Amino acid sequence: MGEMVTFKSNGHTCDGYLAGSGPGVLVIQEWWGLVPHIKDVVDRFAAAGFTALAPDLYHGEASTEPDGAGKLMMALNMAQAGKDMSGAVDLLQARSGAANIGVVGYCMGGGLALVIASQRPDAVAACAPYYGVIPWASAQPDWSAITATIVGEYAEHDDFAGPEATRALETKLRDLGKDATMNIHAGCHHGFFNDSRPDVYSATGAAEAWERTMGLFRAKL
Repeated sequence: MGEMVTFKSNGHTCDGYLAGSGPGVLVIQEWWGLVPHIKDVVDRFAAAGFTALAPDLYHGEASTEPDGAGKLMMALNMAQAGKDMSGAVDLLQARSGAANIGVVGYCMGGGLALVIASQRPDAVAACAPYYGVIPWASAQPDWSAITATIVGEYAEHDDFAGPEATRALETKLRDLGKDATMNIHAGCHHGFFNDSRPDVYSATGAAEAWERTMGLFRAKL
């Protein structure tokens, strides 16, 4: 359904997978990279009436093994990733013809969704982090800069972003006056939305999260 595109990234270029028409949605990859599952998610948003774009933040690299994915994630140049995501925001604005976009991200991408919401409050009106992880000490968002409505989807059984950390983040955001709701899915594990991983996928949790994200984007974009 979609196509690979190349877009400007503040003096550089970045590739990404683009599909659909309508309001813009930025889809941010898990630590695995721009893998078929993420392209499928882009296609799902396109089928639901959105212009969706997943930038390739690893610039051609990907992994199917946790050790390799972890190394790619920790080696990510955060300054360049910020530029790549911002360039993707610009492309979505141009393609959709609208100033406001939504952003959704998974695992590493969930953390990066919050990062780009803080870096581009002029554009990001809705943010849906799924079990978001921000492992880079230098990449903690300026939470006060976020203006987007945040509706997160997290898992009860998560060694990366567990319920305690999730509630602490929700409290931090609300104390700053942000519109933030973090939903914790009982019985679910980290990665429960990823239907290419039967070891963690939850059809019930994924369906609930998808409907809530659809509602958020349709209301705000």
